[in-house]
Amino acid sequence: MKRLFPLLCSLLLALPTLRAASDEVAVIETSQGQIVVEFWPEVAPKTVANFKKLAAAGFYDGTAFHRIIAGFMAQGGDPLTRDPAQEARWGTGDPGYKIEAEFNARKHERGVLSMARSQDPNSAGSQFFLMFGPAPFLDGKYTGFGQLISGEETLAKIEKTPVTASAGGEPSKPTERVEIKSVKIVPRKSP
Repeated sequence: MKRLFPLLCSLLLALPTLRAASDEVAVIETSQGQIVVEFWPEVAPKTVANFKKLAAAGFYDGTAFHRIIAGFMAQGGDPLTRDPAQEARWGTGDPGYKIEAEFNARKHERGVLSMARSQDPNSAGSQFFLMFGPAPFLDGKYTGFGQLISGEETLAKIEKTPVTASAGGEPSKPTERVEIKSVKIVPRKSP
């Protein structure tokens, strides 16, 4: 028993850092290929539920990544990106509501899925971004809620998309459309 106690204590201390695997994943079909993302419901349950709800309703289907910055991230999830006539407003669309932030200790590293927002921490709705590289300045300030588990080659293709200056002046506006054809929530396959 004396030997078991230290082992149990160390396991209990490690629990907060263990990752609970979600039983579902998001399969994101893009014009560049497929990406599969696992969710982090243990640190962002409401954000995960919101993303799944929008995906199930087909909200993301036919939208596009409207902002791509190599080495940083690709942003999508704006319903206005379905309409080229709305291009001046891309980046402002949402589902008609906002969700509360669920900032957590997960790091913003390559492949992380996180919610986009305005200056207001509780202003996320549907827009999300996929990380191309580490961005510690986002840690604890944006809601990371998932991680790429398949599709690294697709992520690399998206990152290499040619861009031009956007209205804000930064070179982040894709010169070719990177469409999000569909987002499906499916059961995680056993290894």
